[in-house]
Amino acid sequence: MVQRFAFTTAAMAAALEETPVTYEELADIEREFDDVETEIIRQQVQLTRPLYEKRHKTVSQIPNFWPLVIEQAPPDIDEYIQPSDSALLLSSLTSLSVSHFEIENGGTGDPRSVAIRWEFSENDYFEDRVIEKKFWYRRSKDGWAGLVSEPVDIKWKKGKDLTGGLLSMVKAVWDEEQAMEKSGTKDKSAHLIEKQRTLRKKIENTGLGGVSFFAWFGFRGKRVSAEESRLAIEKENGKRQLRQNGVDTTQAEQDDEEDEDEEEEDDDLEIFPEGDSLAVTITEDLWPGAIKYFTQAQEQDALSDDDFESDEDIDEEEPKARSPEERPTKKRKA
Repeated sequence: MVQRFAFTTAAMAAALEETPVTYEELADIEREFDDVETEIIRQQVQLTRPLYEKRHKTVSQIPNFWPLVIEQAPPDIDEYIQPSDSALLLSSLTSLSVSHFEIENGGTGDPRSVAIRWEFSENDYFEDRVIEKKFWYRRSKDGWAGLVSEPVDIKWKKGKDLTGGLLSMVKAVWDEEQAMEKSGTKDKSAHLIEKQRTLRKKIENTGLGGVSFFAWFGFRGKRVSAEESRLAIEKENGKRQLRQNGVDTTQAEQDDEEDEDEEEEDDDLEIFPEGDSLAVTITEDLWPGAIKYFTQAQEQDALSDDDFESDEDIDEEEPKARSPEERPTKKRKA
């Protein structure tokens, strides 16, 4: 899921001032690379789907497979997991899966859109058995492209909310914002403004270092609707076609920049700013490398056992997957 970032037009124009090369030419080449990489992802998803289905069938027979994978999660994931999160994940996670939902069942959407599904057993923290979070790959009218999402609430048991109410608050704000947009209302109600103010204050008082991993389910990202993304892609493709036909689109680009309205972005209402990066790491690292991480967990377990074994009573049997409760606690970053 390679993401390419657009150059700043003004900066590029200055750098290319003394050359026959235009910013648009370079940008088009970048987008052609992006198109190829997207098609590679599409084909890879189709080719590996049977293998992931086979893997799921096999690892579902291994007790605590996914908790042990999480225990060996790479630093880009591990840094967000608090000790309380770890206790829940290691004791109750039963399955994890990633799907490219926009191209399933013959869909022709973007293969970079993903749904990450978590399945849990009965636990002391929440009622849910399945929690799924979707990420849509979209392009905005100002040229930005990346993952956006919607908050997903969790039915916490009384006194067990690991997010301290943050997740429910961001979901309530989101729902009211959506209702406002559907009704065509432009001005925020006093009720919504108060909810946003309360959420903003809660985020400030919490501090990013103390946010639970489960706050990730509240990630929103840049506000780009499906319609805006569709129009932005159509418009950009049209310009590319014109340039390929030798038409100068410089003036059109300048007009677009002038027409772009400054929209309010509630970045300070984001409870998990790195939510899209974490989704990419799960999709591109943890999910495809699950067997590797499970194997590492078993190797670490075997090394730990060797520290306590004498030369006279070495157990020659293959190491078995032990439950997370029987394994040493994994050290986590402060």
